[in-house]
Amino acid sequence: MFTMECLGVNEKNNLTIGGVDVSELAKEYKTPLYIMDEDHIRRNCRIYKNAMDKYYGGNGLILYASKAFSCLRMCRIANEEGLGLDVVSGGELYTAIKAGFPMEKVYFHGNNKTPDELMLAVSNNVGRIVVDNKYELSMLSELSGSMKKEVRVSFRIKPGIDAHTHDFVKTGQIDSKFGFALDTGEAEEIIRYANSLKGIKIEGVHCHIGSQIFEIEPFLLAAEKMISFIADLKDNAGIEIKELNLGGGYGIKYTADDDPVQYDEFIRHVSGVVCDLSQKRGISLPKILMEPGRSIVAPAGITVYTVGAVKEIPGIRTYISVDGGMCDNPRYILYQSKYTALTVNNPAAKGEKIVTIAGKCCESGDILIKDIKMPHVSSGDLIAVLATGAYNYSMASNYNRIPRPPVVMVRGGKHEIVVARESYEDLIKNDL
Repeated sequence: MFTMECLGVNEKNNLTIGGVDVSELAKEYKTPLYIMDEDHIRRNCRIYKNAMDKYYGGNGLILYASKAFSCLRMCRIANEEGLGLDVVSGGELYTAIKAGFPMEKVYFHGNNKTPDELMLAVSNNVGRIVVDNKYELSMLSELSGSMKKEVRVSFRIKPGIDAHTHDFVKTGQIDSKFGFALDTGEAEEIIRYANSLKGIKIEGVHCHIGSQIFEIEPFLLAAEKMISFIADLKDNAGIEIKELNLGGGYGIKYTADDDPVQYDEFIRHVSGVVCDLSQKRGISLPKILMEPGRSIVAPAGITVYTVGAVKEIPGIRTYISVDGGMCDNPRYILYQSKYTALTVNNPAAKGEKIVTIAGKCCESGDILIKDIKMPHVSSGDLIAVLATGAYNYSMASNYNRIPRPPVVMVRGGKHEIVVARESYEDLIKNDL
């Protein structure tokens, strides 16, 4: 069993987050409920920013990967902490715009950006558009001409590295829907072509090898291949790349079995490869960007549920059903992801029995945690699932027409709603 840095236990023997009693928050805001510690989010932002400043002498930028958790408040936090923003859709971009995020620090990703999304990005002077395919590049060239604007681009590259992670979140290998392959010559070919287009300004290259990665070696290999590619482009085509975006994917601790590397250690090790190889190949050190998302917000968040039915199937399994499920956390049904759970009242209680925590959706696969050792739990008890600050709210749905839970942030012992709970009326507001 493990617990998170932002969690504690108070004199009532109740779980706390950021010093605030979780049971009191559940009483006030009801369940299911996402709770996030804003102070912890800000600390994680600073760990990354300070490491970039230290190891790249200020010639770097951390882009918060907003797909992990996006809302107006989170965009404002990232801006206040000196981070840029990685967006992957028109909706995430629009959120950044409405939050007043500086557009020059926004990088727009995606493997199939629509014409409307590209127009929104170009008209709002987004810092970089990370080009994923030739079709997109053609649309940008046309927009540049019609809108009389120079479009600054980067190119998503597949470095051919197979990160040791779930197949669905591997993105750096050649068989991926994302980007241009390095090993086939496709990447150099598209950049040479882009260099011939008017209105397109080539700024950088980007790679992302996967998610929830615990080893440093894949990141070192990616950095080596990308710096070599940048040097080859200069030697072979006379094209100078000013920025190298090495993506994200740093693993976090979901269970006691997970052993992630300290985030600043990733940056320290990778910087050694980047700096040494740049010098050896005779190129200027590019501006380095990285895109952590999960590792900034996941360890700062929990989800609280109320236990409903407890169903014991003798000799087979005990199901503890809660008032949420795959509609607020689909990661188990997608990836068989593992989590840790605690009882909110007496969180240090020892596990007595192997149970499965099930959701309320009408799907047999609607499971939150399979086969976890828990203390005795009864109907009406509160359970907290840990490390849910990333890819829970952002992947939530209205399946079975269940309203999405609210997000509460705690800071300095105080708490407030940053995303309101959906109502039944919200569910039908677009129905005709």
